Amino acid sequence: MIVVDAFHQALQNQQLKDGKHLILQTDLGTQYTSDEFEGLLAQYNVRHSYSRKGSPYDNSGIESFHATLKKEEVYMRYYKNFDEARLALFQYINGWYNRERIHGNINYLTPQQAEDQAKMLA
Repeated sequence: MIVVDAFHQALQNQQLKDGKHLILQTDLGTQYTSDEFEGLLAQYNVRHSYSRKGSPYDNSGIESFHATLKKEEVYMRYYKNFDEARLALFQYINGWYNRERIHGNINYLTPQQAEDQAKMLA
């Protein structure tokens, strides 16, 4: 399941062994309410918070990201198959969006630069 893979990748990237102080905000999609995903969150002590049904404003940050992803990547390309799409999205997010694309709401830094600064201040 893609969300399970993404969760494991996030834990690895952030070098987290326990999510005791983490809250994961998602919508009510079946991938997030599945027993498998809920069990995984419980295993790592992550608190799960859900957006209200029909209220995208509860999760506006990710809604904005999805709009940007579609506009800058998805609608600009044709993918031959799922694997090609998955690789292209990975490259866009990890190669461009997080490391090269500056964001006005984080003082015109890239997300990687903002994260690096936050770690230095912690």
